[in-house]
Amino acid sequence: MKIINNKKDAIQELKRISTRTNSENNHKINSIVEEILQEVKNNGDTAVGKFTKKFDGFNPDPMQVSENDLKNAWDDIDTNLKHSLEVAHKRIKQFHEKEIPSSFTIKGEHGDTVQRRWRPVKNAGIYIPGGRAAYPSTVLMNAIPAIVAGVEEIIMVSPGNKEGKINKTVLAAAHLSGITKVFRIGGAQAIGALAFGTNQINKVDVITGPGNIYVTTAKKLIYGSTGIDSLAGPSEIVIIADETAQSTHIASDLLAQAEHDPLASSILLTTSKHQAKEVLEELEKRIDNHPRKEICMQSIKNWGLIVICENYESCIELSNNFAPEHLEILTLDSQKILEGIENAGAVFLGKWTPEAVGDYLAGPNHTLPTSGNSRFSGSLGVETFMKNTSIIEFNEKSLKVNSLDIINLAKSEGLHSHANSVQIRFEN
Repeated sequence: MKIINNKKDAIQELKRISTRTNSENNHKINSIVEEILQEVKNNGDTAVGKFTKKFDGFNPDPMQVSENDLKNAWDDIDTNLKHSLEVAHKRIKQFHEKEIPSSFTIKGEHGDTVQRRWRPVKNAGIYIPGGRAAYPSTVLMNAIPAIVAGVEEIIMVSPGNKEGKINKTVLAAAHLSGITKVFRIGGAQAIGALAFGTNQINKVDVITGPGNIYVTTAKKLIYGSTGIDSLAGPSEIVIIADETAQSTHIASDLLAQAEHDPLASSILLTTSKHQAKEVLEELEKRIDNHPRKEICMQSIKNWGLIVICENYESCIELSNNFAPEHLEILTLDSQKILEGIENAGAVFLGKWTPEAVGDYLAGPNHTLPTSGNSRFSGSLGVETFMKNTSIIEFNEKSLKVNSLDIINLAKSEGLHSHANSVQIRFEN
């Protein structure tokens, strides 16, 4: 892990980290994914089965997990884990219920009305990754806002293991959330099935949920015919700390990010040179016996960074410039630092709020913008599964009062028929 003590070099290194997925062979991946999507579009379930056998090593027949298996998964998990899932479900649901957008009507003085009306999409697909780890929390974070929004049909896809089985806790979380349609498929072929529809899987209006580069590329390519939440990159955390923060806490929180993925990024911005050294020593000590040692080592070596900053203002500037997915503030006055933060997917204040709190049960969604995208976007939420419609109703008087202005504006754009469509209503 690099230690940098000047702002100029830090800015360059943060830029390198922010664009770390740009080194992927995007052209080659695009070609592979385009071929998969086209075949799924043409051949439906047959193509999905073919690619699942090829990439995941099993034949998905039957493709759908039965409702009985979902219930059995819930019944089979440990009582303590059930309780934890229920606590998380309750908190996430309570938070997202506050996000429901309000429709409104404005009445004009001449009897005209304009409205914005919110409605849920009819159906949605949620992608739950498999592979290196199981993510029941991702089930809750994607399913709950869709259900709160009022989506009629939710279809969940998730890759099975070599035996074709989806993790039991993931299935239990689906049952708890009220999802009844779960398919044991993953990758670009699963995105294609949701986007185009097959005999077994209905075409959906919106697809959400994170995945690998092939899943992300598939979401990018189908966007426009189907809505998506975002194009998620590898996970990342920035920690702003001063000498009051405990180095053991910082090292542990950096590793909590690193263990996700070899491309995950863990960054410390500190005002203390002594702390920087301590954290580095603590990291080396903790990685040595870590159960995901190889993943952590690749992440920390390639994408980890410690920056020794001159003051808090420098920490804030670098953080805003990087626009992290997760930001922890471990300083004497975390609220004061927060005032300067403009770009962050989620902020965690104080030593009693490690990022894991937000990952699992705080309430706000853990599906967040990565790769600097928090400069212009926020977390997945209820609105992701809704759309709004404008409703306009003028009467004769309100159109007459506004007609000259409409005609003037239409003529200024050279659109004669626009102007005439108003004028003709008053000719006789």
